[in-house]
Order: sequence, then structure tokens, then C-alpha cells
Amino acid sequence: MNGLEGKRVVVTGGTSGIGEATCRRFRDEGADVISIALDGEIECDVADRDQVAAAFERVGDLDVLVANAGISIRAPFLEIREEDWRRVLDVNLTGVFHCAQEAARRMDNGVILMTASTNGLTGHERYADYNASKAGVILLARTMARELAPRIRVNAVCPGYVLTPMQRAEYTDEMLAAVNDGIPLKRHAEPEEIAALFAFLASDDARYITGAVLAIDGGETA
Repeated sequence: MNGLEGKRVVVTGGTSGIGEATCRRFRDEGADVISIALDGEIECDVADRDQVAAAFERVGDLDVLVANAGISIRAPFLEIREEDWRRVLDVNLTGVFHCAQEAARRMDNGVILMTASTNGLTGHERYADYNASKAGVILLARTMARELAPRIRVNAVCPGYVLTPMQRAEYTDEMLAAVNDGIPLKRHAEPEEIAALFAFLASDDARYITGAVLAIDGGETA
């Protein structure tokens, strides 16, 4: 990708799944990558504003933020506990807000990318809290893209089903197979495929892309 070598990149939730693959991809492109996570190079709970402020104070100036940290708690709508609802929204939406705000204050001609989800585009049963959080991320990204242009580009990536540790923990082999049957490309995405899209969007090749919401889902939402 053009223009990524030497860039200072922060990835939240960078120790597993999409985040870990994204760290590897940017490092392969020659970027200087810092992982912020509960168990990252910089330890931080993105839902806690004070921890986020302290983490970005350590980071200093940066060029790219991939706001990827997220959690999922699978339950029927009528069984969602308020504390679970709050935790999912706090991490997935408020956490993105905290990190994006801190990053934008330290950027000059930067890029902010957010991990949303196809769950933020269409309804998925047993994920009401997760769906709501990701829909919020999408509108946050679009709003930021308008407010922060032309200095900072902002885009949201909406993965469909990705074979991550979080997905494996929630789905049996039979459930995974059933999901694959409903995807035109007949498989889950690999985390590296999502990472490749992040690398492209952060690169100079995507310099005219901002305010975009890009589904990467094997045709599922088509």
C-alpha cells in the first residue's frame, strides 16, 4: 500500500482476532504500530475515559487509529441484563468515541477507521445490544467524517462473519456450517482479509474515501 511506511498507527483491541491481524498487516507495510487493549502493549479499558486519555498521552502524535476493540454478549432480547447492555455499549460505542476523540486531537492529516459490523446494518437475533452499538458506530463515523474533513478521513468497516476467537466461542461447528450455507461465498472471512481493507483505507490509495461504510461480508447482505 502507498504511504503507510513509517506511519504511527494505533489499533485498539489489537491482541486478538481482527485487531491482531491488523497490527500484523500494518507492521508488514512498514508502519510503527501500537496495540491498546486490556492485555496490549498499552493496557487500557476503552470504556474508561481516564484510562483512554492516559493511553493516548503515552502514544503522543499519530497518523492512523483503527478503533477495533469490541465485545459481544449473545442473548435473546428479553433476557438481556441491563449491566450487559451497558457494558456492550460502553465498550463498542463509547469506547470508540473516547479513542477517536483523543486520536483526532493528536493528528494532522490523519485517518480514523472503525470496526462496525453488518449487525449495524440489518437486524440479527440475539444481538440487540451489539447491533445497537454497531449502528451507533456507523453514524458516529459518518458524522466525524463531515466534521473533521479535510484534515482527517473517517471510515467504518462492516465485517460480516469473521472466524475470530470471539466467534468460535459463541458458535458450535454446526452453527458455523449453517452460517456458511447462507453466505454466497460459502465461508467466514479470515481476520487477515479485514486487516487488508483497513490497510487500504489508511493508505494514500484511498485518499478520496471518507464517510464511507464498507461491508466486507462475502455477499451476505447483498
